[in-house]
Amino acid sequence: MTPAMPVLVAVIGPVEPALLTAWTAHYRALGITDFRLAFHFPEHAPGPWQGRLLAATHELGIAPAMISTGPWHERINAELRDALREQAGPGWHLLADSDELHTFPTALQEVLATAEEAGRQTVGGLMLDRVTADGRLAHWRPETGLDRAFPLGGHLTHRLLRGDPRKIVLARSGTTVASGNHRAPGHKPDPDTLACVHHFKWRAGVLEDLRRRVECFTSGAWAEHTPAVRDEAGRLLDHTDRHHGRIDVADPRLGFRRVALDGLPAGWAAEARGIAARWRPPAANTHR
Repeated sequence: MTPAMPVLVAVIGPVEPALLTAWTAHYRALGITDFRLAFHFPEHAPGPWQGRLLAATHELGIAPAMISTGPWHERINAELRDALREQAGPGWHLLADSDELHTFPTALQEVLATAEEAGRQTVGGLMLDRVTADGRLAHWRPETGLDRAFPLGGHLTHRLLRGDPRKIVLARSGTTVASGNHRAPGHKPDPDTLACVHHFKWRAGVLEDLRRRVECFTSGAWAEHTPAVRDEAGRLLDHTDRHHGRIDVADPRLGFRRVALDGLPAGWAAEARGIAARWRPPAANTHR
């Protein structure tokens, strides 16, 4: 029997309405019809921005499941995500942040059928950071499209920031998923069929967001579980400070090359499997 399509579960911050529109279109093209979205607006998000984003959501035909405000404590994302999953009910849940667009090895229902036949409760993915051709953290025009605006994909997150690039992209209801959707304790996704999680975080405004994150976590205004998120932000800021506000796309360690959303990068299965198998958290949260 063909599996039912998953419910998409996502926690959305104060992103550009155009990004939410592109994100929604991507997942609708994969066959998603049920979107369970929670919006969280920290204190720095201006009211008009909130209004524009929520208006865009309604124009997309999506009714927000939850809206919350206040400090972005590290626990908030997981708490809202889990409440959405409870609301979504039995079946498969697709987990994606608002800057993450998944590309799967086969059609989504085939991916689910394969997982079910193997008795797996999760499907995994690996992040591929998308950046501009020259590494600038640029504004983008919706008519340009994400692929044209951010044509390069590479491994910034784990090779420079030392963050966890692994993602749980699909999980059965009742399967616990860790904070950040990086792991599902007790469940190992098939390492040979990892989705490509195109990560469009590196846009205009992100440096200000990262500086705020460091300041708020350091001061205690936002509560954190560990300093890992703050340290990753610090590493990116250190890097862009050294490269005049840009990401060094010529650094061979980062492996940037041209990619697109309509298919997996060349050699992706072996590349992703190797990275996922070798990745380990940093021994200490210290900046380079």
